[in-house]
Amino acid sequence: MELTRDAAWQLLRRYNKEPFHLRHAATVEAVMEWYAKKLGYAEEQDFWGMVGLLHDLDFEQWPEEHCVKARQLLEEEGADPALIHAVVCHGWGLCSDVKPEHEMEKVLFAADELTGLIWAAALMRPSKSVQDMELKSLTKKFKDKKFAAGCSREVIQNGAQLLGWELDTLLERTLEATKAKEAQINQRCAGF
Repeated sequence: MELTRDAAWQLLRRYNKEPFHLRHAATVEAVMEWYAKKLGYAEEQDFWGMVGLLHDLDFEQWPEEHCVKARQLLEEEGADPALIHAVVCHGWGLCSDVKPEHEMEKVLFAADELTGLIWAAALMRPSKSVQDMELKSLTKKFKDKKFAAGCSREVIQNGAQLLGWELDTLLERTLEATKAKEAQINQRCAGF
């Protein structure tokens, strides 16, 4: 059985109730869709988005079993093994020993923490939006280790290296993706 996007959203909502976690999932979903198109995988855009949507499926209820419990939950749903692999490997080095292999998995690994940093920076702005955020502002927040301290700079840097990108390239592209998808993210998150 193939998991549809609506079924994936319902699955996420079954295990996640906190607006913060749901917004993060919607953000990573949208950013992954953007990256799929940007990097020449437009035909896989829905799959990339679904991986982004479900990447933290287990985190709210089972933070100590993150990535391990997700595998179990997705297997029970009959999810595509490629989706399960991608979800599990985003925690590589932290809660998983499964290394990202496909470019999509590397993008997820690199962009996951970074989207959290971008939204934290946006919330500090009078606009509460990424639309007026510049790369230099994001770079400054990235360098300030006390700002959004829960967003691992090491993981973000490792993600850029894994992709073979300069850190600034990852920051710039992910900020561009978030700007391009902000309306979609806000629409997905309306009502909670």
